Amino acid sequence: MAHHDPTLKKASHRTRSQAAEQRRVVAGTVIGTSIEWYDFFLYASAAGLVFSQLFFEPMGPQAALLVSFASVGLSFLFRPLGAFLAGHFGDRIDRKAILMVTLIGMGAATTLIGVLPTYDSIGIAAPILLILLRILQGVSAGGEWGGAVLMSVEHAPVDKRGLFGSSPQVGVPLGLLMASGMLALMSVVAPGEAFLEWGWRVPFLLSVVLIGVGYFIRHGVQESPVFAEIAQRREQTRAPVARLFGGHLLLVLVAALVFAGNNAVGYMTTGGFIQNYSTNPEGAIVLERGPVLLAVTASAVVWLVFTLVAGWLSDRIGRRSAYIIGWCAQLVGVGTLFPLVNTGQVGLLFLALAVLSVGLGLTYGQQSAMYSELFPASIRFSGVSITYAIGAILGGAFAPTIATALLQATGTTLSITAYLAGMTLIGLVATLLLRDRTGIPLGPDHEEEQAVSPLYGSGRKARA
Repeated sequence: MAHHDPTLKKASHRTRSQAAEQRRVVAGTVIGTSIEWYDFFLYASAAGLVFSQLFFEPMGPQAALLVSFASVGLSFLFRPLGAFLAGHFGDRIDRKAILMVTLIGMGAATTLIGVLPTYDSIGIAAPILLILLRILQGVSAGGEWGGAVLMSVEHAPVDKRGLFGSSPQVGVPLGLLMASGMLALMSVVAPGEAFLEWGWRVPFLLSVVLIGVGYFIRHGVQESPVFAEIAQRREQTRAPVARLFGGHLLLVLVAALVFAGNNAVGYMTTGGFIQNYSTNPEGAIVLERGPVLLAVTASAVVWLVFTLVAGWLSDRIGRRSAYIIGWCAQLVGVGTLFPLVNTGQVGLLFLALAVLSVGLGLTYGQQSAMYSELFPASIRFSGVSITYAIGAILGGAFAPTIATALLQATGTTLSITAYLAGMTLIGLVATLLLRDRTGIPLGPDHEEEQAVSPLYGSGRKARA
């Protein structure tokens, strides 16, 4: 008669339970971040397509476009506020609760934009209210990313952190895909003037439904095991942001430049520049809005695939090596972008965006795992959130505005190519300044090891 070992049965049950929870975490982070970035990118795409005409038109076409793109970047200045608040309360109180707050804040702002009267209806109050809602989006986005990253990476097996960590990263191309796809659909349902009158509003109003879905899914996800262990020991840091800047300021700045190199290039599409450049009636090339949005949507699929590839690859060869490959690929994409777009052919525009998206994915998928492995457990939420927010300001915040100003000043896209290539090289140099910490223990028992600076030339323990 066979005897069953109850210990083995319990271990098997725990393994299945952990695997099920890991799947819930992946689903929660992918869906939640996709909805957040759908909201965020929807504004950026609309800024290039309709906001300059509906909210800033009295300034004149060129100034209105610059201000419209500047309103996209303005929200980035408020991301650090969201990151500071989320980091402080996430390291001290609860990481899961922060994700709920950011999800609701972003959705409320997006839905309200969908019902906002235009300049013709209420005058100067219209752009002021639009900018205030964009600021709320920025605060929400600043708090979202760090929480989603730590929920996914701290739940992951050590040898799959890169792959698990790519789940919140996938939310970016998925958000772009949904935003561009909805705008493309509405440009068919409500073509021409109808799109300007009411068609653009529908994707914004849809956000209220998506928020309900995201909230339901995230509600069932357990707290990060690392934070749960810290909380059980009652070891939450009283002033995590102060500790971060007191002992890790240079690390924060260097790691922020890694993200800036990716973000500046990514905001050529997520920030709405390419959409406006290729459809502007007064520009060098004039394509139909619908096909351009479909090309952007299709390129987001490429970005998504290579984001996952980057996470998987970083588990195999290390975060640093995966990044170096990615920077080389991104440089190729930057070099081919405008020569292909300037042909005025939709097929070649898609090819340009697809090639660019390969590099964007390969310099983004491993970021969650790399950032999580840079900071000690007790200040990790603050570290990853604030570093990401600063990188976004240095990178994508005003990239569409800078690109527009360069084009207006020089009359050629070569100046934009030089700018994007420079940002890519900055990202590469910043990556080379960091030691690879792939697989470092993340739990609170290893704070001593985690506190050793990963910057080359600084092997000392960071000051607490």
